[in-house]
Amino acid sequence: MNELPTLDTLPVGGRGKVARITAPGPIRQRLLTMGITPGTTLTVRGVAPLGDPIDVEVRGYDLSLRREEAKYVYVEVI
Repeated sequence: MNELPTLDTLPVGGRGKVARITAPGPIRQRLLTMGITPGTTLTVRGVAPLGDPIDVEVRGYDLSLRREEAKYVYVEVI
């Protein structure tokens, strides 16, 4: 079975639907609170010059995520 890509690997302009979140306790809660829940569609809007953070559109607003957080979000590429 092919492993799903994580949010931190999507290119700028890439879209995906959240399949699962594997983050531990506090990080998982933070992602859920920000609206990143299974089934939610995300679009990568940009990446900072040094590669961190990444700008993601979720539920109609822009959100900056550290790559360390984004690596826990598995997505189905749209």
